[in-house]
Amino acid sequence: MSLSADSIVALSTPPGRGGIGVIRVSGPDALAVLRRMTGDASKGEPTPNYMTLRPIIDPRTGDTLDQALVCFFQAPHSFTGEDVVEFHCHGSPVLLRRILDTILQLDVRLASPGEFSLRAVMNGRMQLTQAEAIRDLIDAQTDVAAQQATRQLSGEISHRLQPAKDQLLRIIVRLESSLEFVEDDLPQLEQHEILSALGGLRSDLGSLADTFVRGRLLHEGLKMALVGRPNAGKSSLFNSLLGHERAIVTEVPGTTRDTISEPVGWDGIPITLIDTAGMRATTDQVELLGVERTRRAAADADLIVIVVDGSQPLTAEDQLVLDDASGKRHVVAVNKSDLPNFSPQRVGDVIGQPTAVAVSALTQEGIAQLRAAMLKPFVNGNGAAEGLMITNARHHDLLVRTIDAVASSETLIHERASEEIILVGLHQALEFLGEITGETTTEEILGQIFSTFCIGK
Repeated sequence: MSLSADSIVALSTPPGRGGIGVIRVSGPDALAVLRRMTGDASKGEPTPNYMTLRPIIDPRTGDTLDQALVCFFQAPHSFTGEDVVEFHCHGSPVLLRRILDTILQLDVRLASPGEFSLRAVMNGRMQLTQAEAIRDLIDAQTDVAAQQATRQLSGEISHRLQPAKDQLLRIIVRLESSLEFVEDDLPQLEQHEILSALGGLRSDLGSLADTFVRGRLLHEGLKMALVGRPNAGKSSLFNSLLGHERAIVTEVPGTTRDTISEPVGWDGIPITLIDTAGMRATTDQVELLGVERTRRAAADADLIVIVVDGSQPLTAEDQLVLDDASGKRHVVAVNKSDLPNFSPQRVGDVIGQPTAVAVSALTQEGIAQLRAAMLKPFVNGNGAAEGLMITNARHHDLLVRTIDAVASSETLIHERASEEIILVGLHQALEFLGEITGETTTEEILGQIFSTFCIGK
């Protein structure tokens, strides 16, 4: 595919103050921008991939804006496949904004979100799955999520799918060739061989698709809200689960008036823990707002952790919390196991959950067991998995559609349908696999995918 007709610019480092800010220009005018911004009037090309310290000037006034490291990457040996120039400037937001504004006056436009990566895909510098991995790597919240993104960035998904594509092509070619000899049906033995190959292919793709159960958690994470009556020890338990003091803890009931959230990673899964205001009937307007926010947080959470005080009988306020959680995924943390009058059996009998986890936010007893219970509904016994995982919902959907298309063709073979009809599903399956890596993806879908990227990537 030919290179783009226009040139784009964007800040490639995060906004805000920093030691260095990188401004990237890509397109046919990149080299001209470099010359004008450095005052270099020579006609020769700078040495590609070689970084030099140059003054950055405003071509309109001649004022020196900064002293920066600049580098030229010559097409097609660049990230985008086009001429690319990078300015590694001092990280002042005011300075970077002025340099960007100056470049925008040189017949260069501001890049759209993900446009650099999109150009890399369109110019054959990387596959779509690799470009998506860049976004996932930037967004990764845990080490495991970053490792999965790095694997996908290396092209592992494409390598994993290539044998399936090759197998489909071989079967399609065999069936297409049989159409040239319409008087001959496929021999029974060959039909069995094709069915066996399709069954193995479907099973292999199914195993890959099944990794999405775990991969989705790595990508999207989970929200878990701690709810309970005032003074049940939610904030203390919240701090214990985090491993550091985040919420204010006092013996005064109702200390927490608003929801507090904090990210944490367990078994490679990004978790957002939410501490909430105590649930009880009240006429205090501020506390009422807190209770309403607690209900909203519980409604939005993937899991509710109901915190009860195991050193006291259940109260009407405890029952209110339990009633609100009815029908929702939840676990029960029976807190204050360090107190002498603690009785988890009594609480378990009342709420019908004999497996409620006994914990002490003070002594940390039972915290590891509570974390395991909170994760159990989602990991289904699959701990930190090794190997490639599907973390992208688009990839999973296309894998499922591929499997369905293959299964449809298998059924048609069993029904002794004609090759033309059998081939329809196999061609669809091959197209779906191509959509994953971007070989058969439409420009409209590409636009939707890259609109989720940050500007400058």
